[in-house]
Amino acid sequence: MAAIDLGKVVDKAWVDKEIAEVLAAPVSALKGVSDRDGELLKEAFGVKTVADLADLKYVRWAQALAALEAATK
Repeated sequence: MAAIDLGKVVDKAWVDKEIAEVLAAPVSALKGVSDRDGELLKEAFGVKTVADLADLKYVRWAQALAALEAATK
């Protein structure tokens, strides 16, 4: 089973939450993402939650391109 140190990726208020709760949280729950950033993501892409951000096709495309680049090194 994969593990992640939530303290490195989410704000303190979300560290003790279940993954399902973090995924349902606003994107501002992610460390370094402000409320204003969350508003802009909602306006631009309809992203409201961490799960929405993870499912955003542009994020997936960028991750795929980065993985492809890494595989060629």
